[in-house]
Amino acid sequence: MPPTPSVVAIVPCHNEEAAIGKVVADLHQHLPAAEVYVYDNCSTDCTAEVARAAGAHVRLETEKGKGNVVRRAFADLDADVYLLIDGDDTYDVADAPAMIATLLSGPYDHVLGVRRQVSTTAYRAGHESGNRAFNGMVSFAFRREVTDMLSGYRVFSRRFVKSFPALSREFEIETELTIHAVNARVPQVEVPVGFRDRAAGTESKLRTYHDGFRILRILSQLLFLERPLLVNGLFAVVLGVAALVLGLPVVWEFARTGLVPRLPTALLSAALMILAGVFLVLGVLLNGLVMSRRETSRLFYLRLAAPPFVPSSPISPSASSSPDTSAAHRAAPGSGSTVPSMHDSGARLRRETAEEAGL
Repeated sequence: MPPTPSVVAIVPCHNEEAAIGKVVADLHQHLPAAEVYVYDNCSTDCTAEVARAAGAHVRLETEKGKGNVVRRAFADLDADVYLLIDGDDTYDVADAPAMIATLLSGPYDHVLGVRRQVSTTAYRAGHESGNRAFNGMVSFAFRREVTDMLSGYRVFSRRFVKSFPALSREFEIETELTIHAVNARVPQVEVPVGFRDRAAGTESKLRTYHDGFRILRILSQLLFLERPLLVNGLFAVVLGVAALVLGLPVVWEFARTGLVPRLPTALLSAALMILAGVFLVLGVLLNGLVMSRRETSRLFYLRLAAPPFVPSSPISPSASSSPDTSAAHRAAPGSGSTVPSMHDSGARLRRETAEEAGL
């Protein structure tokens, strides 16, 4: 019988005293073998005391921002499996055992919980459309479909965690996690999870426009760092087209009459074409550096042990788990069903979404 993998649950928190007690209790109920670590991130209420009373290990992170918490937790903790979940009780903890079983039965390095709303008000206005826009940008840029890149409910293997650079400071950490997974092409899968309203008396720490622009900025930075040939190539194409639009009439006039009546236009066209060439060459050079860095990162990743392969994971949902929280939950180990593959999970998610929409 394979040994039971060690599991740690990481719960970043900032002023969540009204919800953190229930989250910790649910984690102990559904993952009794897991160690629960609550990272109190500059809270001004009794979050730490409530979490400690509920049985969690409490650690303090004085650098404000979810990204700082994740970086600290990934550096501090050592386990076979890492569960990352928010402390606001919006995610259904009952889905966690199935997510962990999916990771171990792959084995995968990253399991992403794709949010399915339990209520129509779970998403704030503009958040869902913004999430879809970011998903589309990442899917286009990295040529790998992403359904919910901003989800805060994830499971990781040890080698994913220990090879993740964690450069972000705030809510853009989910963007960095997603891009690291798709760009490194680690084995990953998406599974549907329940997502509900925040607990009464609590408010979201996410600032729609401020954090939206931060996510867009980090996405742009990562795109430039990871796909320099694409970014510089787009600039080169735009500048080249502009140069041709301005320069072709001048060339035609010169070929017809032997004169250059619009010298400034000709000079501008030539300058734009030179800039296009510079951007293209820069993109090629930077792409070579990126490929070298990816190779080094890949070799470091391969030095770390793969997650333990557990065909029928000993970490199973508790008897009190809700039977309808997710389709992945219904395929729990020990039920005779196989753990869903990436294709099966994606197809089921699309089918369930279509049914909810009345299609």
